[in-house]
Amino acid sequence: MAGRASTVLRRALQKRRALVVPGCHDALSAKVIATAGFEAIQVSGFGLAGSLLGLPDIGLLSMTENLEATRRIVAAVDVPVMADADTGGGGPLNAAESTRRLIEMGAAGMNIEDQTFPKRCGHLAGKAVIAAEEMAAKVRACAQARDHHDPEFVINARTDAAATHGMDEAIRRCRVYLEAGADMVFIDAIPGRAEIAQAVDAIDGLLSVNLMDAVTGVATEPIPIPELRELGVARVSIPVASILATHRALTDFFTKLRAAPDGRGDAAAVTAFGEYLEFVGLPGLLAADAALSS
Repeated sequence: MAGRASTVLRRALQKRRALVVPGCHDALSAKVIATAGFEAIQVSGFGLAGSLLGLPDIGLLSMTENLEATRRIVAAVDVPVMADADTGGGGPLNAAESTRRLIEMGAAGMNIEDQTFPKRCGHLAGKAVIAAEEMAAKVRACAQARDHHDPEFVINARTDAAATHGMDEAIRRCRVYLEAGADMVFIDAIPGRAEIAQAVDAIDGLLSVNLMDAVTGVATEPIPIPELRELGVARVSIPVASILATHRALTDFFTKLRAAPDGRGDAAAVTAFGEYLEFVGLPGLLAADAALSS
């Protein structure tokens, strides 16, 4: 990656070409996504909750666990990584400190949302949002930390107000958050093409769209990326595909293994042992160890 990760990410987003940013749930899934050729990665809070706790994304993962997992992910790949800061860890001071720590570990940007705590996945029912002014205070605090430690760091302010208060209020909140210092905004669980076009036209700033699993879209219409590019969307996040694909692959493999009369697994369903060791860098590490030991 040529240049600071935050600068690379910021420049890519400013082109408004619907940059596809898949979510990862751990360092290995991040390496897979990067190896597949994606230009940037985001950490999925939904994925972290499932990977680290085996639980749903309803606010049970601590900010400490989140930050430590994010640190490992950032260290594992050479493409920009956007963190998931959830609600920022508390009030404005907590949000600013979370921002500082993310910048310190080399993250290129972060998402922060206006849900009440405990928060939940934006595509679940039962969400609630804090006052826009309260969220704006968090965004201002994050922006101050950004400006002091890395002015290129990307702050993506998310609102969940479309589901609770309607599109007009969600758009108003996006404007408020941009004015408070956010670099990009997104309306989670936005219904579809018409609402996305409405948001692009009404918001003077970068807009991100969340397509969840890149298959169903869950609560959002699964719109083709070229169409989102034509609309002028800056980023397309696909946050939950990695954990859902992992769950399906593991479930299929071990269900079949348990039922196999001979107790043997499906060779086509697993990466060859040697291929995996190559992927995680064993040959290079052994060569480095030999060089250092000679």
